[in-house]
Amino acid sequence: MESILTSVKKLLGITEDYTHFDADLIMHINSVFTILTQLGVGPKEGFRIEDEIATWNDFLQTESVLLDSVKSYMHLKVKLLFDPPLSGTVMEAYNRMISEFEWRLNVTVDPGQDE
Repeated sequence: MESILTSVKKLLGITEDYTHFDADLIMHINSVFTILTQLGVGPKEGFRIEDEIATWNDFLQTESVLLDSVKSYMHLKVKLLFDPPLSGTVMEAYNRMISEFEWRLNVTVDPGQDE
């Protein structure tokens, strides 16, 4: 089971044992969980982490490969909040990827898709 905080830190290039930014990262991760809840991804009542104990399986409550993009989405959103790129071109590329992930996640969890 993979820790949410640890995996986000790894994607940001921060080692697991370096905890100086953990409070900031946790705040940003929880903000992204709010967005994911509004998109219909994860528990209906919402989700938050407080430390490195929470895992992706705790949030997703499933092993669905359809929701693997949640991890990439989380990384991009937290990166933009925590360490935004200086280049406008890179920022635009990140925002396009984020928009695509949001659309695809929404389509994946849309309860009307089976009708």
